[in-house]
Amino acid sequence: MSISTVSAERFWDNRKPAPNIQIATNINVVSIDKKAEGSLDVPFVLTISYNPSLAQMSLKGNAWVTGDKGEIEKIVKDYEQKKPPAQIILQSISNVVFTESIIVSRIIGIPPPIPLPVIPEPGKAPESKPVGRDYSR
Repeated sequence: MSISTVSAERFWDNRKPAPNIQIATNINVVSIDKKAEGSLDVPFVLTISYNPSLAQMSLKGNAWVTGDKGEIEKIVKDYEQKKPPAQIILQSISNVVFTESIIVSRIIGIPPPIPLPVIPEPGKAPESKPVGRDYSR
């Protein structure tokens, strides 16, 4: 897998406290192109937007998928029938691009695009449902 384009921009002044924000992420598989026997080229785009308009980020690249002939044919057939890409492809792309997006968010000084883990206080029972994300510093 390779990332060919990274675009990120911060709109919020870092000296001001960040408001409560919502982060929307979207991974689009642009196409699924059959290459050599048993392999695919899968171009993708990850877009991340912050609301209120704190920042935006985009990562574009290609994933190369290999497998046995039957698996590859099924993935191509499903794509041609407008079915969603195989979960393993989306998960593999997500694992790489979200890791990279965290690094980019740190570089430009914006909250990471994934929820940070909440460490419970000692002696307190964990909440049954997360209340929400707070990315303020």
